[in-house]
Amino acid sequence: MKLGIVGLPNVGKSTLFNAITNAGAESANYPFCTIEPNVGVVAVPDKRLDKLAEMYDPDKYTPAVIEFVDIAGLVKGASKGEGLGNKFLANIREVDAIIHVVRCFESTEIIHVDGEIGPARDIETINLELIFSDIEIVQRRLDKAQKAAKADKKMLGEVELLTDLLHHLEEGRSARAFAADSDEAAAILAEIPLLSGKPVIYVANMCEDDFINNIDTNRFYKEVCEIAASEGAAVLPICAKIEEEISDMDKEDKAMFLGELGLTESGLDRLIVKSYDLLGLISFLTAGKQEVRAWTIKKGTKAPQAAGKIHSDFEKGFIRAEVIAYNDLIACGSMAAAKEKGLVRSEGKEYVFQDGDVVLFRFNV
Repeated sequence: MKLGIVGLPNVGKSTLFNAITNAGAESANYPFCTIEPNVGVVAVPDKRLDKLAEMYDPDKYTPAVIEFVDIAGLVKGASKGEGLGNKFLANIREVDAIIHVVRCFESTEIIHVDGEIGPARDIETINLELIFSDIEIVQRRLDKAQKAAKADKKMLGEVELLTDLLHHLEEGRSARAFAADSDEAAAILAEIPLLSGKPVIYVANMCEDDFINNIDTNRFYKEVCEIAASEGAAVLPICAKIEEEISDMDKEDKAMFLGELGLTESGLDRLIVKSYDLLGLISFLTAGKQEVRAWTIKKGTKAPQAAGKIHSDFEKGFIRAEVIAYNDLIACGSMAAAKEKGLVRSEGKEYVFQDGDVVLFRFNV
């Protein structure tokens, strides 16, 4: 999973990236300090994997990972090449989802590119640049479809769909808010790399006092929530400064620090949960002396395709999956005990994997 962190200059974007990845992206009080997209790979915390490691004492421990890409700040006119425009739009095109950092704190020390704090304006600035980029893409696709429809009447449906989509975008609405009315329409839309169609989490970056004591009364945060609700996006309040403070702490100190603030988990942990939900992802687990590992798949994935995440041969030669729910395995204390109780199931090609399934695949190539 690759998540692109975007936002206007000086909203706390690179500070947040540094904190959650410890990758050391430069953070400075001026626009465009991030010129090349910085990339950091973060292990996904999973207490289930930790428990399985205690049970098996494996030679190798491999959690699932998320790749965060810190993309430079966008400004008005990016779709026309303003600032460092099209380069960054291309970077956004490569990610699975967008983490849109929105400044929800006031400060006389940190300049704002537009001179004052305004979440609605900031969100609109970036969303419109993505929409303008999409309009060009859809217009080119529509031109081709119209030409093709002169010889093939079957293309008229696509022409109608793209015309409706173009009008939708020209009204300043994101592709996320455009509903396909059929499976065929959804398939056509899936072929078009629309930036404004990518899933979004709005990260409301707040000062420490508001984040700890006044989240629900912060007027900027409320503004972000209203916008997100109107387009079906997710919202996550966060304090990048707190994340920065805990980024270098060990596990015990971090837990103690968060506890003193009345928090049970870091912003990174909450962001990962939101990201999995947003993209419809779950994890299945494999466990043994050789390795304990988490594998990320889409909800609804069937057994052979899940096996293919490990190796293509597993999918090609799939015979069956020996599956047990994580909670059942832990309650039994071992796989042998679970088998004695009949809790290990033999599942075939139509089995749909569930979050936390512990599995051993049988295959023959």
